[in-house]
Amino acid sequence: MNKILLIIKREYLSRVKKKSFLLVTFLVPLFLIGIYALTIYLTAKSFENNQATVYMVDQSGLFKGKIENTDDITFVEGSGDVTAAKERILTDEGKNFLLVIPPDITASSEVTLFSKETASFGVQGTVTDQLEEVLRDRAYADAGIDRATVESIRPKVRVSAKEITAEGEKDSSAGAAMGIAMSLSILVYICLFLYGSQVMRGIIEEKNSRIVEVVISSVKPFQLMMGKILGIGLVGLTQFILWIVLSTALAGMAGTGMIGGDGLKAQVENEQLVSGHPVAGSELGMVDKVTHELGKVDFQTIITTFLLYFFGGYLLYSALFAAVGSAVDSETETQQFMLPITIPLLFTYILSFGVLVNDPHGPLAFWLSMIPFTSPIAMLVRVPFGVPVWEIAVSFALLVGGFIVTTWVAGRIYRVGILMYGKKASYRELVKWFRYRG
Repeated sequence: MNKILLIIKREYLSRVKKKSFLLVTFLVPLFLIGIYALTIYLTAKSFENNQATVYMVDQSGLFKGKIENTDDITFVEGSGDVTAAKERILTDEGKNFLLVIPPDITASSEVTLFSKETASFGVQGTVTDQLEEVLRDRAYADAGIDRATVESIRPKVRVSAKEITAEGEKDSSAGAAMGIAMSLSILVYICLFLYGSQVMRGIIEEKNSRIVEVVISSVKPFQLMMGKILGIGLVGLTQFILWIVLSTALAGMAGTGMIGGDGLKAQVENEQLVSGHPVAGSELGMVDKVTHELGKVDFQTIITTFLLYFFGGYLLYSALFAAVGSAVDSETETQQFMLPITIPLLFTYILSFGVLVNDPHGPLAFWLSMIPFTSPIAMLVRVPFGVPVWEIAVSFALLVGGFIVTTWVAGRIYRVGILMYGKKASYRELVKWFRYRG
């Protein structure tokens, strides 16, 4: 046991002390916050630069004076000369469009939009909405229906979702749960391969440099394998904890600056004074809505479960990665052995975007969260939707049991493969190595 602890200490400290580890650990949260801020900025700029002019040739005469300008699009009623209008949009600078409305618009329900470049979905959607509003008004009038009365009869129902638990009722949010579930599935899928590959790569490097021959003269191959797996696993766990702490701190600072800052409040108040009524869908309201939805999520359970299943899944798959690393002489030879390892994770990862999110408590989701090779992703997708404690306990116990069995199998292959050079391994060879006694 002391030898395993020494190997764990060496693997852990040798990686944690690297400048690359420190840079990645502290820069990733800043990078994510920066990407988020840049996305907001570029989105705002794209709306600012999205001003367009639509020249209308109304051959039906139904839309004269009835089309309203929007914040992004200015509608200009033109003459009936379509050819001259086409030449105009070709010569004028900026985003210009030509809308030709045929005389039989009520029968055909089709118009033509000309432009130098393909019109965006936003422009096409605005044009469609404007025309449909006018045609709808005409249809109401022809039918003798008062549209104002119809529009006033539009009831809205707000669903307040609650879960019934042994402790009582609690709020729930399917939207927030779905977003967190998808994020966790992506994160775990990437990280299991990222840190598992580090184990495999480290074993291949030591094997090729013949350092391993010196090391196993003092320790058993199984001790070396376990030390490397646990050491690198603790590195990943440390990095994740630091990422969570730093991201939470940075997000809190950014949120305080955005929500509590006088600048945003003043901006919203000015918009309310100008318009004479509260701003619908304002930035402040959106932040409040997101914060309210996230407040319904049990982050303590999610983070605890994530750390448990990340480390348990890493131990399980790293044992397999270690066996593969011991069986080959270079990374190019690992492909034939990687496919059987990746299939369970890839299968669950794909299902997480549809089946698991839409039916997190169904039989397929339940059994995938119990099988050790699929539970690291499946259970983390289900947890934000609420999973009984006994299911988490049974699933994690099976994951630990799967790790023990997998490590025993991988250790028997590792003890032979780590000293095997110049011989291309196959599945038949791996079976022979597993059956070797001694």
